[in-house]
This record gives sequence, C-alpha cells and structure tokens, in this order.
Amino acid sequence: MGSTAGVLSGDESIPDSSGESQSAVTPVTQSTAGKTVKNPNISASDHATWKPRVNPWLIAMTVALAAFMEVLDTSIANVALPHIAGDLGASTNEGTWVLTSYLVANAIVLPLGGWASNLIGRKNFFLLCITIFTVSSFACGIAPSLPILLLCRVLQGAGGGGLQPMAQAIMADSFDERHRGQAFALYGLVAVLAPSIGPSLGGWITDSYSWRWIFYINIPVGILAYILVTRMVDDPPWIKPDRKHLLNMDYMGLAFLTLAMGGLQIMLDKGEENDWFSSNFIRFFGVMFVIGIVGLVVWELRQKDPLMNLRLFKFKNFAICCFLMMLVGGVLNASTVLQPQFLQQLLGYTATNAGLALTAGGVSLLVVMPFAGWATGKFPARNVAACGFVIFAFSFWYSTTQLSLDMSFANASWLRVVQLAPIPFAFISITTAAYVGMPKEASNQVAGLINFVRNIGGSIFIAITGAAVTNRSLYHEAHLQQNMTSLNIPFQQYSQGLGAALTQDVGSANSHAMASGSIYLMLQQQAAMLGYQDVYKMLFWMALGMVFLTFLLSKNRPGGGKSDIAMH
Repeated sequence: MGSTAGVLSGDESIPDSSGESQSAVTPVTQSTAGKTVKNPNISASDHATWKPRVNPWLIAMTVALAAFMEVLDTSIANVALPHIAGDLGASTNEGTWVLTSYLVANAIVLPLGGWASNLIGRKNFFLLCITIFTVSSFACGIAPSLPILLLCRVLQGAGGGGLQPMAQAIMADSFDERHRGQAFALYGLVAVLAPSIGPSLGGWITDSYSWRWIFYINIPVGILAYILVTRMVDDPPWIKPDRKHLLNMDYMGLAFLTLAMGGLQIMLDKGEENDWFSSNFIRFFGVMFVIGIVGLVVWELRQKDPLMNLRLFKFKNFAICCFLMMLVGGVLNASTVLQPQFLQQLLGYTATNAGLALTAGGVSLLVVMPFAGWATGKFPARNVAACGFVIFAFSFWYSTTQLSLDMSFANASWLRVVQLAPIPFAFISITTAAYVGMPKEASNQVAGLINFVRNIGGSIFIAITGAAVTNRSLYHEAHLQQNMTSLNIPFQQYSQGLGAALTQDVGSANSHAMASGSIYLMLQQQAAMLGYQDVYKMLFWMALGMVFLTFLLSKNRPGGGKSDIAMH
C-alpha cells in the first residue's frame, strides 16, 4: 500500500490498488501534503470523537460570510471598470487589468491552503487571509492611480485566494458525513449566489455613489468575519502547525505554479482582445503557461513534501470530481457572463438592469440549495449529480428556444431561474463526493484543489464561450448576407418600403442609405442572437455528456460515509 501512504490517515479504511481494505493503525499518521509522519500526540479516538466546541452551523455561517465577501469581489468590479478607468486617467483596455491582476493572484494562492495550514494552522491562515483581504480592500478604495490600484488588487486576490478553500475545509471537518451535504449547500449558496448579485450590486453602488465603495463595503464585513472566526473556529487535533515547513517550502513548485497561473489567466483574459495566438503577446503567455504547468506536474509528483499534493488524483473518485467540478464552474461562470452580455449588447439594457435580471435566479437558490443538501444526505451523490446534469442540459436547451430580440425582462429573469435551478444538485453532490473516503488530514488539500479547478474552469469557459459567440455570429452574418441581393424579392420589397417610409423624414437622397444601414444593423443583431443560441446548444451537449461521467463515481452510502473507493 505504499502508493497511498502519502494521503492515508489512521481512521479510514480505504481499499488499495488490489481492492483489499486496509485497516486503521495506531499511532495515527499525519499527512503533510504528501509526506506521512507519525504523530504520537493524536490517537485514533481523537479523530473519531473530536467535535467543534460550538454549533457547527454557527461555524458554517461564519466562514461562509468570509467566503461570500471574496466570491462577490470576483464579479462586483466588472461593471465599474469604465468608471475606474475614467477616474484614474486610464484606457478601457488598461482598466481590465483590475480584474486580471486579482484573478492571477487568486489562482496562485487557491491551492496553497494545505501547505499554509501545516505552517501556521488553518484557523490562523484563515484569519490572515481575512486581514489581508480587508486591509487591501481599503487600500483599493483609496488608490490614487491605476498602478497602485493594481498592486492592491494583487494583494486582495492573494488574501481572497485562501478564503474559499479554507471555508470549505472547515465545514467539512465541522460536520459528520451525514450532515456534510447540508453544510455544503450553504457553501454552494455562497459560490453561486455571490457572482449572480455581484454585477447588479456593483452597478448600483457605482451609479449611486462611487466605484470606490465597491471596495469599502468589504471592510465592515471583514472585521465582523475576523471577530466571529476568532471566537468560534478551532483547528481539529490532526492539524498541527510546524514552522519548519517555511524552511522546507517547495519554492520551485510555487515558481512553476506562478508561471502556469499567470500565463493562463493573462492569456484567457486578454486573448480575444488581442486576436488570440496571432498576437506575440498572447503567444508568450501561452508558452509561459505550458512550461509552468508541465514543470509543476513533473516537479510536484517527484517531491516528498509537495506544495500541491497531486497524488490525490490517484484516487479515481477525487479525480473525476475535480473534472466534473471544473465543468460545473465553467458552465456556471459562462452563463453568468453570457446572459447580461446578451441583454446589454442586443436588448440595450444598462449594466444595472442586466444585473437585476440575474437576481431572480440567485433568490431561487435560497429554495433549491437546502433541498439539494437534503437530497445529497439521502441518496448517493452520483445519482443526485446525474439528476442535476440532466436538468442542466434541459435548461440550456430551453435557453436556445427562449432567446429572442423581443425578450421581456420577466422572461430574462425566468430564464436565469431555469439555468440556476440544477446548479445546487450538481455542485453539492460533487463537492460531497470529493471528500468520501479521503483522509481527514487531506481536507485542506481537497478543498484547495477542488476550488482551484472550479475557478480555472470558469476562466477557461468564459474565454471559450466569448470567442464562440463572436465566431458563430460572424458565421451567421455571412450566411444571412447571402439573402441580401436584388434577386431576393422579399428583401427588395422590405428595403423599398423602409426607404419610402424614411423619405418623409430624411428626404429621398438619404433614405436608401439609411434603409440599407437599418437592415444591416438588424442583420447583425439577428446573427448575434443566433451565435448566442449556438453557444447554449454547445453547453447543452456538454451537460449531457456530464450525466454519463457521473456514473464513473463510486456509489457512496449516504450518512455512512462508506463507498467503493477506487484508485488506479
């Protein structure tokens, strides 16, 4: 069983590669990101009997508050970019670095929670992240120039990067497996609701006050979260801080991670703006990503004490969950960007109104999330996930039939409700399944990796679907233009009728040109709408494929924590 020694703890019974179960041993071993060391201070009974000293639901709400603050900040600044750029004397393209700088720093720190928890303790690391995030939010609000704002956003992204995975890991350890699905329902509400209300909240704050207040609002929330975490959260006995990890840190792994995530995020965020790989700028960061990710994988798998415990991917269940979560994060973030973009570009909505159209979907999660958490505690996670993806596929197919240039605000709001309804079933069940059969000492690494792949999936899918909308719109525009000829009688009749109607207002000399321009504008809008429909069809087929992938997961017994865990 040497192949699993880096991730096994003493209170789990997990089959080895031969399929035979290995019993718990004493003294309990403690995993330090892939390196197993004996810890005589922790007995098997500590693992079985430890419980938080306060109600787990109070702990869950406390850490969810901090995570909500961070997730909200990934989307709240989007609609304020023109205001930020204008106020600081920067161009619109320069202003987009406000988002990119945050995402790069966030992506680098996301998977580092396991190492940091081993160094200073999970609670201390969580408090440190809250402090950095809150202080840097204030610094962002008072930034006098764009370079200083970007520096503060990097710090804010670094502080926020540890909040999501640590909040999830704290929830995982605070609840037994019977109630873990309900706890993850609360976390899922944070992860899905915050991006939904971010644009509308950011638009309202920017229009009513100033863009600086989208950063200032983090300050009271951060202070409250710090106080509550200090009083309510404790580290379990299997988390033992050891300062020697600072001296033995995997600095080469961190360098490769920084190269990979910096290259990927900049390539994705700036790709469409620079015409992708026709640009030397994008090619440079593409090569940077490839070198970084290949170096990271090769290096981490050879280390005894890696920064990211990639050996966890040897567990089939965990590996599949990470892949599925990457797709869930992708379709969630892509749909969150696609709909307001459609409403603004084609229906003329303001940023605030486009954000408000997403709000109904967020409110519906308050009803669906608890039910999904209950279902995960009653039925095997893979069954719940499969049902979620079936509904997912239906929602995207339904979206293709409802998108139109005369869609009302009510229809747009209902469309968002339909799109978000299946998210909890997929999100909670996959998150729960990722922990099934995993050692408790690995919870920090599990949380970090699964949040890491979810965010990466979001960045990739936003870029892919954005490019797909553009390409498919151009395809449909070229196809529709074939009908704008003198041989097309309906086109000629409409053009002449429109020209005659415009003659009364602009005169006969200009009426023909204005009629042609008006028709071409209608053609562009129609082509763009068809492009959006094509992308939703693409998401439909992907969601359908995810249904079959869920049945590769091991079938756990809800409440008992047992499953047929396989490692290959």
